[in-house]
Amino acid sequence: MAAMQRKDGFAGEKQITVPGYILEKFTGNMPFNSSLYITHIGFYPKAQFHFREREKGCDDFILIYCLEGKGHYSTSIGNFELTANQFCILPPNQFHNYQADLNDPWTIYWVHFSSSKLKEFEQEYELERFIKPTNFLFSQKVLDTWSEMYISLAQEGYPKESVCYANFCLYHFISFFIFPGNRQKLLKETQTEDPLARSIAFMKANIHKQLSVEEIAKEFHYSPSHYTALFKKKTGLSPIDYFIRMKIYYACQLLTQRELIIKEIADKIGYDDPYYFSRIFKKVTGKSPAQYKSTA
Repeated sequence: MAAMQRKDGFAGEKQITVPGYILEKFTGNMPFNSSLYITHIGFYPKAQFHFREREKGCDDFILIYCLEGKGHYSTSIGNFELTANQFCILPPNQFHNYQADLNDPWTIYWVHFSSSKLKEFEQEYELERFIKPTNFLFSQKVLDTWSEMYISLAQEGYPKESVCYANFCLYHFISFFIFPGNRQKLLKETQTEDPLARSIAFMKANIHKQLSVEEIAKEFHYSPSHYTALFKKKTGLSPIDYFIRMKIYYACQLLTQRELIIKEIADKIGYDDPYYFSRIFKKVTGKSPAQYKSTA
């Protein structure tokens, strides 16, 4: 199923509304599947003039994560501004409106989600604290998890395994936001205790560059041969093969989430030659960049 396009759609926008009959099929009379599930999901880049108002709210929780720019929203408890690296969770069945800032429109990832036990879910995890803008430490894992949910739901015909997989990912996605202290603690411990994990974080931070094994190993006080042996033992790949795959997976996200030409995407992951980038992309994914974009 292709992503729906709004009449006032934004370039690069992605949106899926899960049909009611699909929700009923996979959540009705199925207690586990109905405990938490996605009803709508979307991505709006630079969403100029984006506006929504619901006098009585809607049946779902709405999580809005602002990646860039800013927006404004109102609820029964006040008026707020949502800026880059902040999120909010709007409760179900309550008045709200929200809109992109006119001068610096937001780029947002959003998910409507529901549960057969809305009140219990809200109270157990104290979701009311997130009605106000909440600061959020950026992590590529958050965007990766959103992409997994979106791509799973975009499968034609909504096969059961794809819908269920997306909803399982939803647990992970929401946990990033409602347990931020735990996530930051784990990140800190990983970076402190595991030099290989730190080297992977170094690769991510330098995904726009061409790095050699020598450069990465030197950063973490390893010899190239020792670092390669340790890395391959842990991941099954050499450091450079891992780095290439990291670049290509990031390119996949750019292809599905932004209106960039192939050369621009190649530049963002450190390839000066778009033809060389296309060959590497096809070797890793089995498709050319153009083929991947057309089927995403």
